[in-house]
Amino acid sequence: MITFPLAVVKGLLSTLGERRFLLEEFSVGCEEDQFDNLEKHTQWGIDVLEKFIKFVKERTEIELSYAKQLRNLSKKYQPKKNSKEEEEYRYTSARAFLATLNEMNDYAGQHEVISENMTSLITGELTRYVQELKQERKSHFHDGRKAQQHIETCWKQLEASKRRFERDCKEADRAQQYFEKMDADINVTKADVEKARQQAQLRHQMAEDSKAEYSSTLQKFNSEQHDHYYTHIPHIFQKIQEMEERRIVRIGESMKTFAEVDRQVIPIIGKCLDEITKAAESIDHKNDSQLVIEAFKSGFEPPGDVDFEDFTQPMKRTVSESSLSNSRADGKSEPKFGGKSKGKLWPFIKKNKGAGPEDFSNLPPEQRRKKLQQKVDELNRDIQKEMDQRDALTKMKDVYIKNPQMGDAASVDHRLAELGQNIEKLRLEVQKFEGWLAEVEGRLSMRSEARRQSGLYEAQNPSAVNSCAQDRESPDGSYTEEQSQETEMKVPATDFDDEFDDEEPLPTIGTCKALYTFEGQNEGTISVAEGEMLYVIEEDKGDGWTRIRRNEDEEGYVPTSYVEVYLDKNAKDVYKSLEKI
Repeated sequence: MITFPLAVVKGLLSTLGERRFLLEEFSVGCEEDQFDNLEKHTQWGIDVLEKFIKFVKERTEIELSYAKQLRNLSKKYQPKKNSKEEEEYRYTSARAFLATLNEMNDYAGQHEVISENMTSLITGELTRYVQELKQERKSHFHDGRKAQQHIETCWKQLEASKRRFERDCKEADRAQQYFEKMDADINVTKADVEKARQQAQLRHQMAEDSKAEYSSTLQKFNSEQHDHYYTHIPHIFQKIQEMEERRIVRIGESMKTFAEVDRQVIPIIGKCLDEITKAAESIDHKNDSQLVIEAFKSGFEPPGDVDFEDFTQPMKRTVSESSLSNSRADGKSEPKFGGKSKGKLWPFIKKNKGAGPEDFSNLPPEQRRKKLQQKVDELNRDIQKEMDQRDALTKMKDVYIKNPQMGDAASVDHRLAELGQNIEKLRLEVQKFEGWLAEVEGRLSMRSEARRQSGLYEAQNPSAVNSCAQDRESPDGSYTEEQSQETEMKVPATDFDDEFDDEEPLPTIGTCKALYTFEGQNEGTISVAEGEMLYVIEEDKGDGWTRIRRNEDEEGYVPTSYVEVYLDKNAKDVYKSLEKI
């Protein structure tokens, strides 16, 4: 019979208790705490990645918004089609501004490229990586928790085996003590002693079996524990470390990409700025000035030289038809060349802001010629477009005739008829405008010829010209009707001056006194004599001309420096009082 001394059993139980305490301390202090810390740290790393993704996403939204604002700004200042602004862009300064607008549009496009590249290379890639990282992290910590649960289960099995061994040892010790007590007692029968002996042996055998089981469980636990702390847990920690290092490397690469995306568009943005500089350097002030001269050249002949008036010779004083006394006596004077009928306008000034006449007769001759030429060119382009469409439809009809399965040839007849009518209408319009254009060009050539011949005559006969001017001059400084008739013979009268005859006369706003004699030899002007009093119907609007009226049928423009203007609300009453005097 095998017996276990009580001291041996107590010593074994004490050793097992210390080992259990050490294992519990290591498990709780080294494993649980580190897993919690690592879990918090890796979650912080994922939060940093998501924060960076959010930052880049907001940056892309800012780039898109900036690009949109730049495009809207460029579009806002682009010239509208078929508008007056398009004509302004023939000047180099305006074209440079247009080039700047176009380059700003390309500049905005580069910011869109920044947004697109950041979205695809950073935001999209990192978003997918974060999802993968979360799955990997979850898998690693799941393996760690699983390994931890396994070692805890082994520890529980060891604890149960140890408790069972401890219990069996105590029971065997009690059975042994009871047997020894019964064997020493002389009053106990042999049968009872034998029964106690058998019970003690049974308990000792159970203790031996528990010991063997406990020893086997302990060996198994030690092996599992060694694998857990030296193989499984370090392997899991290594994977978590590699995962975290990949995250750190990835966010660093993303930051480099963030900078590279900007750096890639810098050369293109630099080219845009270079083009803007080039456009600014292409501005030619001389060319722009010449364009202004060509655009606003009126075609009017400059006034001739003022003749010398010799008051020392005896002259027959006649009353000029342009004086107040003649107007008062006859009631209506014969209009002279250059004198305007009622409502007539100086060609440089528009009377109203409404649409002008179709033949542009409200413009100066040179401007009218240019407008008519532009209109003829525009109509010819429209005719060419219509003819191109007609040719295309004719070819289509031929194809339909040869291949009926492709379409009905009669279906294009209606459209062909419409195009023919449109072409005929446009040709009639072209003929009309070409007639007006020929008329204007004829007048301009006649004026140039008249001026050339007049200059030749004056150069060859200066004395005859001066004496002729003196013979026609009246003592009060005005010219007689003879000079008016001679002037009318030089430049034939045209219908241009009669287009506003039916308009209502403008009201008078004051009076004026002629400081010098002025011979109105150009269209829109009126001749005045020194000291003559007239009505003012339109002030000088900055062009150096004042519009006056002599009577109801004769009005026109005179240089503002030639008259002294008296603006008064009661100008008519003042003028009537002057007439009575």
